Amino acid sequence: MSADGLAQAQNKMRDAGVAPAAIDVFTHYYGELEAGATGLVLEDTIEPLLDPDKLADVEISDDAAAAAIQKTAVIKLNGGLGTSMGMDKAKSLLPVRDGKSFLDIIAAQVLHAREAYGARLPLVLMNSFRTQDDSLEALAAHRGIEVEGLPLDFLQNREPKIRVDDLTPVDWPADPSLEWCPPGHGDIYTALLSSGVLDALLDAGFLYASVSNSDNLGAVPNAQIAGWFAQSGAPYAAELCPRTPADRKGGHLAIRKADGQLILRDTAQTAPEEMDYFTDEFRHPFFHTNNLWFDLVAIKKALTERGAVLGLPLIRNEKTVDPTDGTSPKVYQLESAMGAAIEVFEGATAIVVGRERFLPVKTTNDLLLLRSDAYELGDDAGLRLAVEKAPLIDLDSKHYKTVSAFDAHFPHGAPSLKAATSLTVKGDWSFGENVTVTGDASLADEGEPRTLGDGSTLAG
Repeated sequence: MSADGLAQAQNKMRDAGVAPAAIDVFTHYYGELEAGATGLVLEDTIEPLLDPDKLADVEISDDAAAAAIQKTAVIKLNGGLGTSMGMDKAKSLLPVRDGKSFLDIIAAQVLHAREAYGARLPLVLMNSFRTQDDSLEALAAHRGIEVEGLPLDFLQNREPKIRVDDLTPVDWPADPSLEWCPPGHGDIYTALLSSGVLDALLDAGFLYASVSNSDNLGAVPNAQIAGWFAQSGAPYAAELCPRTPADRKGGHLAIRKADGQLILRDTAQTAPEEMDYFTDEFRHPFFHTNNLWFDLVAIKKALTERGAVLGLPLIRNEKTVDPTDGTSPKVYQLESAMGAAIEVFEGATAIVVGRERFLPVKTTNDLLLLRSDAYELGDDAGLRLAVEKAPLIDLDSKHYKTVSAFDAHFPHGAPSLKAATSLTVKGDWSFGENVTVTGDASLADEGEPRTLGDGSTLAG
């Protein structure tokens, strides 16, 4: 191990007030990095997962479901800034439906579930330093969202970016904040422990956690899944969805041949020459939604026994210290995936759920769809398809990639998409008020800015 590089990184983390447990985890991954670990999962070491449990086949009594959700806490990963969409604040504050943000809708989902089941159902965010203040301010508008004795959030940890050339922590005086990165959402376990939130939940009588991304409004609190998880006795479970051609880049579960253990394989853990296997929706027919269920007692036991180091597979991300400057020094970001913890727990399992539980917003294509009439907001604040199949959206990234550019092109909101099969836009098109899209519709690049007038119908 590069003693000097590691010591520099450890000292930098201590000086910044990073929790000792997080430094221990970083030290583990630094050792993996220096040993040449790539985190790759080769196809000949795994078998496809072909027949997991399906929620549609599960029978859970109303009493069992209600009892389970009364012992469940909702945790949302809320550290993302939406930088890929041109944002510089918490992505969850983006208006997504009727002027309501992701956080507004999540709060409404939780409050509705509490009333429906008579459950305390705490909502806890895993924030980053850059999302904490704005997100807590937004939640304060939802009266009664707090649960007495429990915090509304905890902070994910941070770690130094490591230079590729000499494995020392990078120095970037032009913007010192760029010297740091989050350790991936696998940090949730360390952060839960070091923040004291894990103990606080256990002391308050909670046994289970339902965890999902804050940009996935499909992950509504669900008593039936809570009942299934409690009844299974499993320490850990993942929600899966059937794969389609649109999901080929998503991570999937597999069975490790060496010991029969379920594991997660993401894109970054796949060798380039094996991407054909990874993207084959028939070979690996289910994708990982990142909606997870934890037994909090089992999590505490594993973290205590392992000194907070669960040993999740390393994800070695190579980037430049300044993502906007390709000439800046190359760095490694040492990350792990939250879902990779499935391989830590013997008896971990998975369940196939409906596609309505997976509605992430990663691009403005997704945003347009969720803002349109192709989706409806239910009484439980869950977003659900109002049509048989969601239309495919493909907006020209030259003109619609950032939220500000997107909003400028849709000043009156989303067009009607409930009669559309697809919408492809090439070039610089703005949409007037009350535009309707039907069938397989497309707009070609006219070489100059154009506008679809108010009341227009764009037919395929």
